[in-house]
Order: sequence, then structure tokens, then C-alpha cells
Amino acid sequence: MNSKDIVRQGYDKVSYAYRNDEGNAAYPLDYAAWLSELTPLLPPESRVLELGCGCGLPVAQILSEDFAVTGVDISPVQIERAHSLVPRADFICADMTELDFPAQSFAAIVSLYAIIHVPLDEQPALFAKLFDWLQPEGYLLITVGSRAWTGTETDWLDVSGATMFWSHADVKTYESWLTEFGFKLRWSKLIPEGNGRHQLILAEKPENKSV
Repeated sequence: MNSKDIVRQGYDKVSYAYRNDEGNAAYPLDYAAWLSELTPLLPPESRVLELGCGCGLPVAQILSEDFAVTGVDISPVQIERAHSLVPRADFICADMTELDFPAQSFAAIVSLYAIIHVPLDEQPALFAKLFDWLQPEGYLLITVGSRAWTGTETDWLDVSGATMFWSHADVKTYESWLTEFGFKLRWSKLIPEGNGRHQLILAEKPENKSV
């Protein structure tokens, strides 16, 4: 089984264990606070893309109150739940690396704890796409790895038969990639989570700059 099938089937299996319909999560993190640093920068009704939207809670739900949201996830179970839980947003079941949107489609792109499931060798090309999809002065809010690691975990979240795959570089590599593709880093913050940690980055596409 390839890594993307592992991720797809893994999230199908752990969907409710990861986050239930009330929004309670296996990993409770302050998504609302992170989004509050992005949303004041966006005009009302802006188009926002969320990659790795899961069941739509809480990110698409929060964003859809003020913006036109498109959510993407590789898991059919997650997308089916998202349609029901966040009816104001649009959702697509797809591999984010295979998407093709017109240039300058979105005022912001958000991807929290999702790019880290994409095989590392496919991530630079994905960042190039994200830059192209953003409007000038558009924003990218992402979670990436803080340390380099690729591997799997079996029976993830204590769900029997659920295997999950991760693949990420270290934070310096991500910051270097983003600047190479033309992004301006606004800030980069370490997010500790128990025994692990990730990096939350807000980047901007400068005005009148293209790939």
C-alpha cells in the first residue's frame, strides 16, 4: 500500500476518534486563536482554501462564517462528514497534490496538520502551486514539521487497524522553501504538543509577484 492510501484509509478509520461531531478532538489545540491572526487580514467574503479540512471542524466552520470556503481532504469519510457538519462551505475529496485551481483563486490558504502527511519529495511542488493559487497580498497559514522525520504508526489513536503516515522536513528547510518560491514570512512559531512539536507559519505572497 502506498503512503497516500495509508493516509486515506487511516483517516477513514480514525475520523470520529480524531474529532467527533461536537468538535472534541484527540489533540485539543487552539485553532481559533491561530485563525484569529489570519482573518483580520482578509476582506469579507474572500475565497479561502483549506487543505486537509478533515470533517470541517473547527477550521472550515470558523472560516465559513465570514468567507467563501473550499475544503479539501483525501478521506471520503471526512468529506462526507464535512458536507453535513459545515453546510456553508464547499468540499472536495481529493489528493491535494493533484488539485489544479486557476492562478490567484484564493485570498488565503490554510493547511493545519495536513501537509505533513504528503510525501516529502512532493512537498516543494505543492508549495509552488500554493503560491500560484494565491492572490497578490494573499496569505498562507500552515503547520509543518519542526524536525525531519518520515514514518508510520499502527493502531493510531488506539483504533485497531488504523495506520498513519507522516513525512516532514525540519523548520529551516520549510522556511527556505517558502522564501525560494517567493513567499514573505510574517512569523514562524513553535507549537509544542505533549512529546512532539510542529511549526505554525504565516506567510504572504507579495503584491504583483508570480511564480
